[in-house]
Amino acid sequence: MIKSTALSEARKNAPPHLDKSVNLLLIGLDSRKDMDGNDLPRQFVEDELHAGSSEIGGYNTNALIVLHIPANGGKVTALSVPRDDYVQTVGADGKMHKIKEAYGIAKEAAEQKLAGKGLSKAALERQSREAGRSATIRTVQSFLDVPIDHFAEVNLIGFYDIAKAVEPVQVCLNHPVDDPIIARTATHEGGGTGLKLPAGISSLDAAQALSFVRQRHHLTNGDLDRTHRQQAFLSSVEYRLKQQGILNDLGQMQKLFAVVKKDVVIDNEWNILDFAQQAPNLTGGNVEFNTLPISGFKTVGGQEVNTVNPDLIRKIVRQLFKHEPAPAVPAVVPVAPSGDAPGDPAPSPSATPTPSATPKAVVDINAVAGAGAAANESRALAELGYQTGRIGDAPARTRATAVGYGAGAKAEAQRLAARYGVNAVFSSGIPAGRVLLTLAVSRTPSPTAVPSGAPGETSADSAAGLPMQGPAVKAGGIPCVD
Repeated sequence: MIKSTALSEARKNAPPHLDKSVNLLLIGLDSRKDMDGNDLPRQFVEDELHAGSSEIGGYNTNALIVLHIPANGGKVTALSVPRDDYVQTVGADGKMHKIKEAYGIAKEAAEQKLAGKGLSKAALERQSREAGRSATIRTVQSFLDVPIDHFAEVNLIGFYDIAKAVEPVQVCLNHPVDDPIIARTATHEGGGTGLKLPAGISSLDAAQALSFVRQRHHLTNGDLDRTHRQQAFLSSVEYRLKQQGILNDLGQMQKLFAVVKKDVVIDNEWNILDFAQQAPNLTGGNVEFNTLPISGFKTVGGQEVNTVNPDLIRKIVRQLFKHEPAPAVPAVVPVAPSGDAPGDPAPSPSATPTPSATPKAVVDINAVAGAGAAANESRALAELGYQTGRIGDAPARTRATAVGYGAGAKAEAQRLAARYGVNAVFSSGIPAGRVLLTLAVSRTPSPTAVPSGAPGETSADSAAGLPMQGPAVKAGGIPCVD
């Protein structure tokens, strides 16, 4: 893999470490150029990947995910930073920008400084990218108020190579998607990935996987839903590698890294093979992905940006990474329409259930795998405080797990939906005070994903009660997302 020294500069003014935990930053770079600054082949980028020409995309970091590995070896917490968050950049020009732009701004400034030094095109590209990486790391550190210990950067071709090495990758959608390609014209930038998938589980090749994580049109929440796609893809890849036994086989891992080494950049102090064996929860599926909240939208310089509350963001991060008490927080922009019944008020995001509170709604369960599977899940939910209801079979054609609810059962349904990584939807056909759970995929939810305030919720690194941007995506299986 390509080694980078970008972390050295970023460490000089990094926030202090309070314990022996480790923070990793994953950077997804939306660049259509190779490591030497040459355009990727047009036929490959435009015709096979449907990713537009090398003239677009620039050097935006369209994925920023911080993985926190606690010192005590507990559950790994992953936090995604939405790419359009409007923040104070560090190491770029010091001004307010979308966080994704810190890389490109710093790279361009470095190119101008290096232009008269007689460097080759390839050398200029490599050195200026180092400035972009450093600025991205420093900006993330400042925004979240945590130090970054290691980082990995993957560009467009690097992502494709990784997906190609592990394909097919299974993903699960709550709803079917159809994202037709719109041609670029003089008046329209074009767009669309060409992705067309049914609801439920699909097996993707490398090109489809890239479309899956890049789609933002025809999604209810645009880029915010795309962030959940990225999280789900990482979970599915980890699950596939684990099922194949690769994560426990040093020789197989070496072969995998050899395939992707030319397009993946890591810091020069990180030995990934050793690290993977030292962090079993990271490679064992004990990871929970959450997306940091935004507070709204506004237009700056003709561009729509996400407004954020930096103080709230840092409180959330401290709660998750350092186990501080959960902050009292204001409402945030919802991830999707509530779909609630008229007159059924939504619970306040700042309201934290008391420890004695238990779900009161009755949960009816139907499962594609049969009434036996439904009965097993009913017993598991009963242990978490839910009232058991009717059990039965779900139609074989059912492709996605779903949670529906009747009037007055919204709060309980939302907590239950978070357990399965789906959204709760109101239905006038479901009796008042009841929740209907339809299990389409035979897989066990994470044991840490319990209803907020239910018996057994004692994990200090749980995001329950915090105002995250949409439901958590839990690794260890094939999570369903929008």
